[in-house]
Amino acid sequence: AKAQAGGMLLALLGWVSSCVTTFVPLWKNLNLDLNEMEVWNMGLWQVCITQEEGVVECQAHGSFLALPPELRISRLLMCLSNGLGLLGCLLAALGLEGWRTCEDKPGRKQRLLLAGGVTLGMAGITTLVPISWVAYNTVLDFWDETVPDIVPRWEFGEATFLGWFAGAFLATAGLLLACSARSSRTATPLAPACRQAPAAQGLAGGHHLHPRNADLVI
Repeated sequence: AKAQAGGMLLALLGWVSSCVTTFVPLWKNLNLDLNEMEVWNMGLWQVCITQEEGVVECQAHGSFLALPPELRISRLLMCLSNGLGLLGCLLAALGLEGWRTCEDKPGRKQRLLLAGGVTLGMAGITTLVPISWVAYNTVLDFWDETVPDIVPRWEFGEATFLGWFAGAFLATAGLLLACSARSSRTATPLAPACRQAPAAQGLAGGHHLHPRNADLVI
């Protein structure tokens, strides 16, 4: 039960963090040396400029096809991760021991819990892949020697670290829930054998009557 509760808590934290990572424009940060009062932030959906006065101006990306390949695929994978995370949380919740659903069918609850754990693991993978891909390309561009040093370079944004935590939470939650489903399956006792009814027991024991008792009845 503790493993299931911890798994569900990590699953919810990971799913919420993954959703936030998907939509915040903080995947990359850029500081301009010519104008240090402006900070550029890029996300999957828009680019924002934060000025020193606290004014934020955002502009959506012009075209989906004009985006770099890592951003295009990251959009699809992050949306898929959000959907898988929600589905995994629902399936795992139906399979928890504390819920009254399918109590008369423990095998079905275990299958639901196992399916929820596997789905959450897939959600964690589909979160870690785009985050790591964008971070890898950011590192390559930052250390590209063919680009002059005076050219500003993108760096990691806050959403990159949040996405790594989200993917780790989802993957860990899926592992905990799947393992708890397997352990509960092995720990489930076998159904007890049906006991004989009292009447059947009396009929079965009838041949033990003594002849003396039979004569008294006659």
